Amino acid sequence: MDFHFTDEQNHLRRSIGEFAEGEILPHVMEWDEVSHFPSEIMPKLAEMGLLGIIFPEKYGGAGLGYIEYVIAIEELSRVDGSVGIIVAAHNSLCSNHIFKFGSEAQKQKYLSPLAQGKQIGAWSLTEPEAGSDAGGTRTTARRDGDHWVINGAKTFTTNGHYADVCVAMAVTDKSKASHGISAFIIEKGTAGFKPGKKENKLGLRASDTSEVIFSDCRVPKENLLGEEGEGFTASLKILDGGRISIAALALGMARGALDASIKYAKQRKQFGQPISEFQAIQFKLADMATEVEAARLLVYQAAWLADKNDRRFTRESSMAKLFASEVAVRVANECVQIHGGYGFIKDYPAEKFYRDVKLCTIGEGTSEIQKLVIARQLLGKK
Repeated sequence: MDFHFTDEQNHLRRSIGEFAEGEILPHVMEWDEVSHFPSEIMPKLAEMGLLGIIFPEKYGGAGLGYIEYVIAIEELSRVDGSVGIIVAAHNSLCSNHIFKFGSEAQKQKYLSPLAQGKQIGAWSLTEPEAGSDAGGTRTTARRDGDHWVINGAKTFTTNGHYADVCVAMAVTDKSKASHGISAFIIEKGTAGFKPGKKENKLGLRASDTSEVIFSDCRVPKENLLGEEGEGFTASLKILDGGRISIAALALGMARGALDASIKYAKQRKQFGQPISEFQAIQFKLADMATEVEAARLLVYQAAWLADKNDRRFTRESSMAKLFASEVAVRVANECVQIHGGYGFIKDYPAEKFYRDVKLCTIGEGTSEIQKLVIARQLLGKK
């Protein structure tokens, strides 16, 4: 087993880390306070190839793999998880669904501008009555000549207000349950399609999370993504990669919280010495660092398997997501504790990490759902 990164991967990490610290860090609290979507940095992310990092160059992507993708999400999230999740949802959900299951014509028309960063993507699966039970989808699509007519609403859609392209799931045959759910590509500006309520969130506030609404939304028949009735099955495969995204997001924020804890412990003095000299603080840091490193191994193992592309990696991605997200919550909690009273105020990054990391135990399948997924894999259940 080789745990070393290549020179190119190390260079990528340095480049993204320097970009995040120079271009994002000065604005993190400002964006968070007013829930500002950082549109101004999207062209820069595109220029770096981060909005199409896992897609082939023929579609305008960077032609890199999941190892590089995890590096990117980790480094962005180490500074601001909001930017990390914006890039993650764009890449691993919307764009990847089109890449994995779209026709060549759909890839040319939709994936290319997404991979080049000329457009932003969103992916809509969750509904008010269909969260973990995604098979309970109520949004419908019926054929009407050369079009599909979509009615319904989705919730918790990342990038919902800013997306140029949305991939959404809708029921096309109610009698077939989850095998009657299909995927569709909907363009911004399509009649009957609009973003709804923007959620006022606990954390990751600079990322946009909103409803999307379909009211007799007519899309051309060629905008059916993949085979009719296969949208739900395809979504489960897309979530394999999506869970690596959330695991990388969690890993990055856990690293950020650990780094902030070490820095503060060296600077803060009590009883005439830095608090890093006290064994209680040292033990906390040692436990945090050990858990972060264990999470890192699981996350990069899942990314490595995704790059091999020779088998499903459902179990490994769920394990990485489960462990990394729970570790991030524990590390962020200890970060606040080490900061003491200063961990409770916005002059230090501890409180923001504490708020942001909780999403990782919920988004793209709660920790409880991950345990079910892992158990079903272990027991050979489909």
